[in-house]
Amino acid sequence: MTEPIIVARGVEVALGGNPVLRGVDLDVVRGEAVAVTGPNGAGKSTLLRCLAGLRPPDSGELAVLGAPPRDVPAFWRDVALVGDEPAWYPGLTVREHLDLMGAVHTPSRLEAGEALEAFGLGPRADAAPAALSTGQRQRLLLAMTLLRPSRLLLLDEPERGLDAGFRGRLAEILVRYTAEGGTVVTATHDPGLAAAARARSIVLSSGRARSTA
Repeated sequence: MTEPIIVARGVEVALGGNPVLRGVDLDVVRGEAVAVTGPNGAGKSTLLRCLAGLRPPDSGELAVLGAPPRDVPAFWRDVALVGDEPAWYPGLTVREHLDLMGAVHTPSRLEAGEALEAFGLGPRADAAPAALSTGQRQRLLLAMTLLRPSRLLLLDEPERGLDAGFRGRLAEILVRYTAEGGTVVTATHDPGLAAAARARSIVLSSGRARSTA
């Protein structure tokens, strides 16, 4: 039997009194990639925040890895999130950020040198994140996230700032992640990335979810 990773039933969220998610149902199993698409304001980021335990639903039922998601260390040992750009550690280079992530999360999925190569950051290894372009910083964020071990990867518009070539490379990385048993849920405006990552598409519109499969 395929292991359920995410089970949502009737999830509803209102922000400032305005409904954002309306009765969302979602099932995601181990080894699956799901792309959540839809216009701006449809609730994609809100849904990911709920899955990450950062915003509890106002109503409905939600289980991630068998329990309600909670913003606690035990949850984050299995779940990795790429959302807004973080506050980088001052004085640390790109390589040192990756080394730090690898030291904190042992055993890491990649060595720092492997991550630099995989994400095209080798020539900028000794630069500070502030000196990188927007796309390079996004690649660093993705490298740090995918370097650490996880069972579930939550990505909020991971294509931001990435050129077409690296979007293809990212899709390959996500295919490999799911092939190894990981699960991916990504909010994206890029249908090409979703298709290349072999993701099942879920469309959010007016707060309601619809599968296109």
